[in-house]
Amino acid sequence: MILAFFLFAPKPGQVPAAVQNLNVIQTRRNYQPTEVMHQPIFWLMYFMFVIVGAGGLMVTANLKPIAVDWKVDSIPVTLVGMTMTAVTFAATIDRILNGLTRPFFGWISDMIGRENTMFIAFGIEGIGIWALYMLGHDPVWFVILSGLVFFAWGEIYSLFPSTCTDTFGAKFATTNAGLLYTAKGTAALLVPIANYVQQSSGHWDNVFIIAAGANILASLLAIIVLKPWRKIVVAEAAG
Repeated sequence: MILAFFLFAPKPGQVPAAVQNLNVIQTRRNYQPTEVMHQPIFWLMYFMFVIVGAGGLMVTANLKPIAVDWKVDSIPVTLVGMTMTAVTFAATIDRILNGLTRPFFGWISDMIGRENTMFIAFGIEGIGIWALYMLGHDPVWFVILSGLVFFAWGEIYSLFPSTCTDTFGAKFATTNAGLLYTAKGTAALLVPIANYVQQSSGHWDNVFIIAAGANILASLLAIIVLKPWRKIVVAEAAG
């Protein structure tokens, strides 16, 4: 907190000049937060953030209960020279992959575009959740596939803020991305619904099916709706 007082805005010449990335659709206009709230495309991104975020938060909140119900929680698993119980191993590798995915998919999106990366990542997430549902009763697959799920989920925290900035400009990027980030809180409110579905049915089947379907839906929305729509919004702002 004390060091924060020594921060200052860079002066001309202290940082490289911004370079237009031809692979990324970027606006030339800076939207104020009040304007962003009235843009329908913002609410599309918000909806996508919610449905993808809810799936990952569901797995995060229920990793141990799922492992207990599938009777794999206390089974030792040996991978890459390490041995831990399945649920401990899964929790450990999930934290690592959930961190690595953010710069990795951010880098990928700089090369092939935000929506193309969303399509790939959300698709992997949906397939990963489905595979975890099908194969997760085996402790080794439980560890591996839970790691895949977290690797394909954590990128939302780099892709959505960057897509928000590309769409609405850099001047109010922090506030605008903060508004979009409230989608995580909305997604968290859906987690108890997953618990209700599980408790009412006595199994996790429907929860996994819904979570996998939500990610596949977000994957398709990214490439079919968000990408062409952002092109139109950016072009209209430039005109």
